[in-house]
Amino acid sequence: MRYLSLLLLGPWLLVLAWAFWAWSRSFHVTWQRRLYDAMAITLALIAAAGFALSAYDDVAIQQVGNFGRESGGIWKQVMPALYGYGAFAAILTTAVMVRRMLWRTRPR
Repeated sequence: MRYLSLLLLGPWLLVLAWAFWAWSRSFHVTWQRRLYDAMAITLALIAAAGFALSAYDDVAIQQVGNFGRESGGIWKQVMPALYGYGAFAAILTTAVMVRRMLWRTRPR
């Protein structure tokens, strides 16, 4: 069950990684830009997996109370997905901003 959140989140992260990679094709593409894009996607995927796995370990499931079990079990899968998606989105958003600063076209 530890990797269920990554399995559920994986297809969406791949779609976002493809969109990040395909969006840069509309600009002048050099090997430096491709290397930068590949490293940004790799770093984002590694961070998403790391944050999701660490969040799985940190989630505390609530105990059974007077009125039965509370909704603690689902958070064992929801929180890792949220942490993983947040890390992935933060790194790709930062990569887009840095890419715009590095390869922006200068007015003539």
